[in-house]
Amino acid sequence: MLDEYFKDNRDAHLDQLKEFLRIPSISALSEHKADMRKAAEWLVDSFKQAGLENLSIDETEGHPVVYGDWLHAEGKPTILVYGHYDVQPVDPLNLWDSQPFEPEVRDNKIYARGASDDKGQVFMHVKAVEALMQKNGTLPVNVKFIIEGEEEIGSPNLEAYIEANKEKLAADVIVISDTGMVGPGQPAVCYGLRGLAGVQIDIRGAKGDLHSGLYGGGIQNPIHALAEIIASFHDQEGTITVDGFYDNVRPLTDEERAAYEALDFDEEALKDEIGVAELFGEKGFSHLERTWARPTLEANGIFGGFSGEGIKTVLPAEAGAKITCRLVPDQDPDEIVGKLKAHIEKHKPAGVTVTVSEFDKGKPFITPFDHPAIQAAGRSYEKVYHVPTAYTRGGGSIPIVAAFDEILQVPVVLMGFGLDTENFHAPNEHFHLENFDKGLRVIGDYYYEIAGLTSEELKK
Repeated sequence: MLDEYFKDNRDAHLDQLKEFLRIPSISALSEHKADMRKAAEWLVDSFKQAGLENLSIDETEGHPVVYGDWLHAEGKPTILVYGHYDVQPVDPLNLWDSQPFEPEVRDNKIYARGASDDKGQVFMHVKAVEALMQKNGTLPVNVKFIIEGEEEIGSPNLEAYIEANKEKLAADVIVISDTGMVGPGQPAVCYGLRGLAGVQIDIRGAKGDLHSGLYGGGIQNPIHALAEIIASFHDQEGTITVDGFYDNVRPLTDEERAAYEALDFDEEALKDEIGVAELFGEKGFSHLERTWARPTLEANGIFGGFSGEGIKTVLPAEAGAKITCRLVPDQDPDEIVGKLKAHIEKHKPAGVTVTVSEFDKGKPFITPFDHPAIQAAGRSYEKVYHVPTAYTRGGGSIPIVAAFDEILQVPVVLMGFGLDTENFHAPNEHFHLENFDKGLRVIGDYYYEIAGLTSEELKK
């Protein structure tokens, strides 16, 4: 029934999506503040057309949150759909093959900033509701939508909004379509994300740069001191040597390891794709296990001294590095930063002053992959794609997901339709319309799958 509706309205839906994509809702750039408001208003109109009620543009200290709901399925579970209407900046513009805010369809892909991340996927949820309302005049479940405008700048105001609106946002399951599939034709439910803890290390030596001939060998070189500290973070096999770093790491279950092995991931193909001779990481774990379910400590940037053309015989007065850790359940970002600071203090070479500044933090998130809400998503994918659904964890971080989990205390289902090759955050971002078409049907079916579960079954 929904299949016919989506076929009959495909051209109209794509035209509407193009309207949404034409709005340059770049949250990071203040000159686009009016465009942010325009995108929020566009969403309200789209919600109204779909049949949602209690529509509002809720102000925050930054860009607004758009809300709408439909709550007439008595005795049925409530789904809270989260997404974002803001997009990344488009630079460098010269690398785009078409204008980033003039959507074009080429080779059954729609090209525009936000096509995959996340306007296209948000739009699909709205249209799934519209289809159900048009065909049935009702929904099989209760739904609430919360679409924010600051995800691409770290959602600085959303956690406070969620905390202040816990009753308004109360639900049995949260559904987010802002992740990807394993590959073309291979759907995946992401049931966990790594957290994040970032610091900057600043090392100071002498009060100014010094001549290496006059002072070399007589004082500590901040770059050498920095290199010594960074080298102390790992052993030769890639294991992190910070005391207590692994203390609270939740081990993989046998079922999870079996699920990852069943994906038959091609590590040789990965080496060719990224151009490395060997993969490297913590001993005893596969590449997928290392990048999905094990924590990391990485140096993201090193600075200090002279790096121009030729040689400058100087001892730099200062050097520094930016460090990030990806964290897994049940690691706490504040605890990890404390352990990093203690390690750096312990390994600080003589003759320098070391300062550690804290930056981004986000808690890890996981919903057990055998949870009924996760398995229901897998069934809906399989009905449409006709292949088994993969159950994955994401190596990256979406800090607000952990906030949803912690504040609202309900399962979170990451039910994405994007592909890693779709250039989100980069020039020529696009969205495969095959997954747009199939995704609409998957979402429509998922609402029925959740309707077949009780609130008790959905509780953790």
